[in-house]
Amino acid sequence: MTELDWHKREFETLLTAKQALPQGLLFCGPLGIGKVAFARALGQGLLCETPVEGGRACGTCSACAWFVSGSHPDYRQIQPPAASPAGETEEVERKSTTIGVDQIRALAGFLNISSHRGGNRVVVIHPAEMLNANAANALLKSLEEPPPRTHFLLVTHRPHQVLATIKSRCSQIALRVPEPSVAAAWLKAQGVREPEVALAHAGGAPLLALELGASEYWGTRAAFLRQITTLDFDVLAAAEAARDYPIPHVVALLQKWSYDLAYCATLGRARYNPDYRDIIAQAASRLDPLATLRFHREMVKLQRIAHHPLNPRLFIEQLLLAYRDLAQARAVAS
Repeated sequence: MTELDWHKREFETLLTAKQALPQGLLFCGPLGIGKVAFARALGQGLLCETPVEGGRACGTCSACAWFVSGSHPDYRQIQPPAASPAGETEEVERKSTTIGVDQIRALAGFLNISSHRGGNRVVVIHPAEMLNANAANALLKSLEEPPPRTHFLLVTHRPHQVLATIKSRCSQIALRVPEPSVAAAWLKAQGVREPEVALAHAGGAPLLALELGASEYWGTRAAFLRQITTLDFDVLAAAEAARDYPIPHVVALLQKWSYDLAYCATLGRARYNPDYRDIIAQAASRLDPLATLRFHREMVKLQRIAHHPLNPRLFIEQLLLAYRDLAQARAVAS
């Protein structure tokens, strides 16, 4: 397990000082930049029995082999049940999306006995903001009086949602978004054909960009934008074409598209859809900038309910009607 290249400096700093490493660490940063990979790599480094220069895991000792296979006796990883693959008789939809108190209490036996290998013990918890109130309070007791040589590595992309008392007992480490050129080069090495566009849609987060590339997102985007980029597009036909698209994707696409329309009208650039820059510039020249901003703000608000609309087909139709009204209003006025 290795940390990603763009976090190399922070990783080496922590491992160099691992003898004095705080027992509670909270890694913060945007979603999709590699925080979990970082925490796991650090955990492996702490458990490795023959570390190499700088304290990194050797990758060849018994401890590293157990870690890679997921069977190291001194390592635990806690996450919401819904984040794990479904069992034979349990569907993902029925699993909890929060970390429950029973999961934290189950650590008691692990924490209250000596480590199996006579060295460190590591607990990785992610995402830490998904600890429910009882689970957070149960974890707090362990963070207040951690057993010797036990390290709690918490990961979150929403630190404001983590219980204040949990944060106060952890040293917070902010992990940064990589430089665009570094992230683009990494994505290109992973086989992503248009890494700059992928990064734009993922907010600069390379792991999110890679995940988009492994989904149907780009096909959905191309088909959807073909429908809405004509001035007199047919709302019902566009809604029918989009009926099988994930609703959050449709809202996100309109949110990014309307942002680019407003952004292009003021600064002459497209942030999210640089490959559609000419089309965006033509459309932006016809639109009322204030009305475009209002539409964009409405798309941002709708993200909150996009996962659970009461009537998906009607929801899409209303979105497209609102966008057609925006696109045609200035043209008619002109």
